[in-house]
Amino acid sequence: MKTLCKKVEKIGAFTEDYALLAIRLVLAYGFFGPAMMKWRNMSDIADWFGSMGIPFPTLNAYLAASTEMAVVILLPLGFMVRFISLPAMVTMVVAIVTVHIGNGFEASANGFEIPLYYLLMLFLLFSHGAGKFSIDRILHMKSAKAEE
Repeated sequence: MKTLCKKVEKIGAFTEDYALLAIRLVLAYGFFGPAMMKWRNMSDIADWFGSMGIPFPTLNAYLAASTEMAVVILLPLGFMVRFISLPAMVTMVVAIVTVHIGNGFEASANGFEIPLYYLLMLFLLFSHGAGKFSIDRILHMKSAKAEE
């Protein structure tokens, strides 16, 4: 049993960078639709934000749309992943609290299930970084060599 556990652990460690890449790609795809919807209808989004009592609704609509578009661009590249994860997590918390929590958990009822999953995946990227298949990794390797 101990040998089996060690083999499974080794496989898990080998696949970590692939999992981080998959999470980055799925999140970027998931943020694309909402980002485009906001940019196409910014005044409607600002009005909607205002109707929910969000302060400075136009500013916050632009901040949310910009954050979501930055996620779409930066995550697939694996560039500034930890940095962009923070405002994206804030965006997910705001979405959960203002839009989804009143609908319960299930995604089928517009509940907070999907934004919660996004929040957890963003937290994983923040805590683990972009992984091997990323610009962040290349930049980290270059800066490590420069320090030698």
